[in-house]
Amino acid sequence: MSGSLMELMNTNTLAAPIPRTLIADDQPDVVTALRLLLRGAGFQTEGVNSPAAVLEAIKQRDFDLVLMDLNYARDTTSGQEGLELITHIRALDSTLPVVVLTAWGSVELAVEAMHRGVRDFVLKPWDNSDLLKSLRTQIELGRRRRQRRRMNAARQTINYKLRQELTESQEIQEALLPKVVPRIDGIEIAVAWQPARAVGGDYFDVLKFNDRHSALCIADAAGKGMPAALLMSNVQAVLKSFASAGAAPNEVCAQVNSVMCRNMVPHRFISCFYALLDTQTRKLSYANAGHCPPMLIRGGTCMRMKEGGPVLGIFPDGSYLLGEIELSSGDSLLFFTDGVTEARDATGEEFGEERLQELLTLGGEFSARELRDLTMAAVGEFSDGPVQDDATLMVITVD
Repeated sequence: MSGSLMELMNTNTLAAPIPRTLIADDQPDVVTALRLLLRGAGFQTEGVNSPAAVLEAIKQRDFDLVLMDLNYARDTTSGQEGLELITHIRALDSTLPVVVLTAWGSVELAVEAMHRGVRDFVLKPWDNSDLLKSLRTQIELGRRRRQRRRMNAARQTINYKLRQELTESQEIQEALLPKVVPRIDGIEIAVAWQPARAVGGDYFDVLKFNDRHSALCIADAAGKGMPAALLMSNVQAVLKSFASAGAAPNEVCAQVNSVMCRNMVPHRFISCFYALLDTQTRKLSYANAGHCPPMLIRGGTCMRMKEGGPVLGIFPDGSYLLGEIELSSGDSLLFFTDGVTEARDATGEEFGEERLQELLTLGGEFSARELRDLTMAAVGEFSDGPVQDDATLMVITVD
């Protein structure tokens, strides 16, 4: 919480300042009597005798309350001049309490004054005790209204700055993801990335090292929003520092895990699937660090790619197995985060990996883009609403 907002919230713990009251009446004796009464009760006062002087004083100085008559030089009984003055005061400061003190009162005039924003209506001659009680009450209420207004203004400023920071964070995160997926001979890749909030903890990448070797990666940081996004940006930087055409995926995962374990915030971790594709041999070697096992769809059957080890950032001595497959023409690969399979419908049921597998093994020839769109449409129709978790999908098809 910002210092300014905290100071506003702690205002009630400080001694209340001396109330400052503006008294307006065209009769000097009335102004003098009221100033003597209020000074004796601990008020600071200032007296004026015309509507113009009231407005000028409010523009120049701060007051806790205006105590005013309704009738001035223009007429002596209708109260219209005072009603117009009330409207002008409210336009200058809608939180400034106004109490009317008049000898020419009627129900209709009181109702109209209240309608224009007057907080209390007192008839002359007044009772000193009742008048002071009314003024103290209205001053306290007015101070609370002003405090709420200041707090709301401070809160709006903070929220605006937070929205700006979120927008900038979103732009930064999107800049870290591939704007265009590199072209790989014989391979089509299509990606969908949907953060649950402005920023998220999902990450995907396609790193083309040379014409023959490319890396495919998908990862998911625990949590959502800014903490997950910050964690994922660190993982991305570390992973890219170890990834290369000659680095085996299990070795890359082990190196990333070692770094993250040394620097990880407690109870935070990342699941990751990292693969290295050799387009000349069509061999895909990979390591799965506690991630949702990708699906290899071949001839209407589904194989899960599980070989690997634990999530990153928890076990310093974690080791990772290397998995290998040889891709064939017509194969489809589906990398995804748990936001896809854990999307829930209105009853709380999850979309689930079984439903995803059934969708992908229905048969038919689909491009990577078609499979991506088909899958995300099915998930969206099932959940019938915004994603509850970051959801990322990478579809790879082999020519």
